[in-house]
Amino acid sequence: MRFLFFILCVSLSCFAQKTMIYTIGDSTMADKVKPDENPEKGWCQVLPSFFDLNKVTIDNRAVNGRSTKSFINEKRWESIYNSLKPGDYVLIQFGHNDEKLADSTRYTNPHTAYRHNLIRFVIETRKKGAIPILFSSIARRNFNEQGVLIETHGDYPLETRLVAQEYQVPFIDLEYFSELLEQSYGVEKSKELHLYFKMGEHPYYSEGKSDDTHLSLKGATEIAKIAVQELRKMDLGINKFIKL
Repeated sequence: MRFLFFILCVSLSCFAQKTMIYTIGDSTMADKVKPDENPEKGWCQVLPSFFDLNKVTIDNRAVNGRSTKSFINEKRWESIYNSLKPGDYVLIQFGHNDEKLADSTRYTNPHTAYRHNLIRFVIETRKKGAIPILFSSIARRNFNEQGVLIETHGDYPLETRLVAQEYQVPFIDLEYFSELLEQSYGVEKSKELHLYFKMGEHPYYSEGKSDDTHLSLKGATEIAKIAVQELRKMDLGINKFIKL
C-alpha cells in the first residue's frame, strides 16, 4: 500500500513539474467557443498539434478583445504569474485591442503604457525563471484597390520590436511573416485565411460573414506553422517539445 502511495506521489510530482507554455494575447490567438461548430480559430488554438503533449502542456490564456491593459486589470496576468515556474515559457502577442481609441478600458499609448506593460510581462516572467517570447501582431487582410497590403497596427509592432531589442527578448515578427502570407495568397484567395461566408453558406454564420482580422482553420494553422518554424530556430530549449 505504501509502495502504491509512493508511486502516486512520484507521478503527481512529475506531472506538477511538467513544462508549461502559456500564451497570452487577444482573439487572433484565443480558443473559440463551440470549436466543433465555429469556423473561427485562434492560432494558439491549433498550436498543440505541433507539440509533443506528453512532454509539454500548452495553456492558451489569450482572450477575445483583450489588450495589455485589460489583461492586467482583469488579473489574468496575475493568475499566470502566480503559476509560473522555472523553465516555463510565455508567448506574448498584443496590439489589436490596445489600438482601441474609443475604449478607455483597453486603449494604451504604444510609446508609454503599451511599452511598459510588455516590459512588465518580460520582467515578471524572468523573475520566475521562465522564458518570455514576444510576437508582433498578425497583419489584417487590408488590400487597397491596387492590391497593396496596407498595415493597420501603427506603432505597436515597432514598440514590441524595441522592447525585445532593449531587453534582449526572443522576438518573432508575426506582422512581417503574416504580411508575406497574405501577399502569397493574393487579394481574393487570402479570404480563405479569414472568415468569408455568403448568406446561408455556413450554419454558424447564417447571415454571412466578412472578417479580415480573425482566422479560419486554414489561416490559424498557417500562422501557427510560421510561429513554430521560427521557434525552432531559437536556442531556447523549446525545440525538444516540437514534433519533427
